[in-house]
Amino acid sequence: MNRARYALAVLFVINTLNFFDRVIGGALGEPIRREWGLSDSALGALGTAFTLLYAFVGVPLGRLADRKPRKSILAASVFVWSALTAASGITRTYWQLFVTRLGVGVGEAACAPAGTSLIGDLYPPAKRARALSVFMMGLPIGIALSYLVASRIAHAYGWRAAFYVAGIPGVIAAIAALFITEPARGIADAAPVQTNASPWRTLLRIPTLWWLILSGALHNFNMYALGTFLPPLLMRYHGADLRGAGLMTTIMYGLSGIPGLLIGGALADKWSVKRSDGRLLIAAIATGISAPLMAVALARPAHDATLFVVFGALACAFMYVYYACVYAALHDVVAPSMRGTAMALYFFAMYVLGASFGPLATGMLSDHFTHRAAAGATVLEPFRGAGLHSAMYVVPMLSILLALVLFAATRTVARDMEQR
Repeated sequence: MNRARYALAVLFVINTLNFFDRVIGGALGEPIRREWGLSDSALGALGTAFTLLYAFVGVPLGRLADRKPRKSILAASVFVWSALTAASGITRTYWQLFVTRLGVGVGEAACAPAGTSLIGDLYPPAKRARALSVFMMGLPIGIALSYLVASRIAHAYGWRAAFYVAGIPGVIAAIAALFITEPARGIADAAPVQTNASPWRTLLRIPTLWWLILSGALHNFNMYALGTFLPPLLMRYHGADLRGAGLMTTIMYGLSGIPGLLIGGALADKWSVKRSDGRLLIAAIATGISAPLMAVALARPAHDATLFVVFGALACAFMYVYYACVYAALHDVVAPSMRGTAMALYFFAMYVLGASFGPLATGMLSDHFTHRAAAGATVLEPFRGAGLHSAMYVVPMLSILLALVLFAATRTVARDMEQR
């Protein structure tokens, strides 16, 4: 058990660094944009390119994690992405930064498949959900720390210094990963591991999985749009400086996820005992509540940052409930022998169709509304706050659509669970 706890602690740290380094581009987006005179479309393209490569590379790396020692894959990947995160600080052009961020995406693509696979063999089914919840706590904590730490370092020493500092912990985590005890595959399961020669056709015949894939695309669109453009919105529209924007984003987008995950997971488990669609019902209701809360936050006038953050944090907390409910629901409808493949398919669609377009589309909308607000003016900078503010209304609109998709999934999940 001590070996399992050590492994889980290291995996939690690695996942925290995974999200720290993933969203640091958003935390530092505004000073980078100003230094190089970038448009919001160019800023969003950084996140889109990262996400697309992350999604495509994740499939072969997931297969590699089924064949090779996972601790070695994790150690190599965290070292590579940390080194490239630090290298982002020495870039002198947009395209140099673009290339280094692509490299970070390649390295991070191994984290989820290798990490969750290890947890599956270190913990029996009765304890696995709690272990996975500890691993997933790296999501809100990593995001919160990224915005808090990176913004403060950038405020004091410049944005390049923040990239340098971000690369240091990964080297330590890579060494720690090498000391994880590699468990035998399937050792924690009572039943023997079975393989399916052709799982793709079987998976694509599960109606609920289609709904979950669509929900993942919509959810990640919103989460990555927020992750990229919250600090610029706080600075341009609400008048915050870089350090203040980082602190407010930490609260609204990062720390709010902790109660969302914990409370959402507890409610999902409780309702799943009462009814087969309980997990998805909780996710749908929480997402539906998040939409008006985010709309109220965006409706606050310029420079009313306090109420914007209060309502925005409540909205984000309800948005984080999604992870606790939907990940478990996916396991409910997929046979154990195909869960790794199902997660790879789900994540591929989640990032290619959702996360990759969230920053880019929102940036393009921001540029559109900026030109519209400028009404022919040659200097666009004074209008960028209003343009981005208008673009961010895409988040509550898509949240309503996401809630409807999740409600649709509640209509098919019981039958798919019976046919699993």
